[in-house]
Amino acid sequence: MNTHNSATELRVASIQMVSTPNLFENLDTASRLVKAAANEGAQLAVLPEYFCLMGLKDTDKVSAREQLGNGPIQERLAAIAKENQIYLVAGTIPLVATESNRVLNTTIAFNPTGKSIARYDKIHLFGFQTKTERYAESETIEAGNQPSQFIISVNGCEWKLGLSICYDLRFPELYRALGEVDCHIIPAAFTYTTGKDHWEILLRARAIENQCYVLASAQGGLHLNQRRTWGNSMLIDPWGEVLANLSEGEGFITGMLSKNKLKEVRSKLPALQHRKL
Repeated sequence: MNTHNSATELRVASIQMVSTPNLFENLDTASRLVKAAANEGAQLAVLPEYFCLMGLKDTDKVSAREQLGNGPIQERLAAIAKENQIYLVAGTIPLVATESNRVLNTTIAFNPTGKSIARYDKIHLFGFQTKTERYAESETIEAGNQPSQFIISVNGCEWKLGLSICYDLRFPELYRALGEVDCHIIPAAFTYTTGKDHWEILLRARAIENQCYVLASAQGGLHLNQRRTWGNSMLIDPWGEVLANLSEGEGFITGMLSKNKLKEVRSKLPALQHRKL
């Protein structure tokens, strides 16, 4: 374990997966990778969007849906957080929605005792169409309507964390609505097509304009349903510099959030105080 963090630093990890249609296989993979990250000293880990299920068809997630606070996916996640004594931001899981043919695509954060401490339902639903690709999340997902952030305390130091998911990344007004945070946590499953052109630029823009860290966790490879995701899970600092990146395949990256770095960037360029609109 890494015991060298100062009280004003937080070691974080971003897990990258190539999820399959097998729920329990994915949970085992997530468990293994979180454990490895915790062994490298991570105090918080994030899993990618759809980490628990990349179905052969879009409707597969509807049959895997759970009520908030109970079900095999949430039980396993709580156990993983507790076993590894880690804050776990669990990518997205399908929760029961108001309509029986849709789910909420929800991020749940767990504390090191396995207790659920925050939740965010994806607000912006991805739609994309070319001659060869079509995505329409609104057909199987019900949109959330509430931005979400939460605070954790590690070694007596508080960290304010913002939650958003994948396609949300294209809507800067969501990040403005969340206000000043230390880090935006973004689980995603960006397609290869849009990811290669937009992913890194958008992530770095969110870090730069909000003067905070961005920790993004992605799906990264060719899935059994023949979808290809972009990968490139990354940690970006408040100046927009990429501190760590994993291009493709399953694995994880770790890095450090620093209160001193946040202070330095915000004091030399106080853009957040210069806002007019």
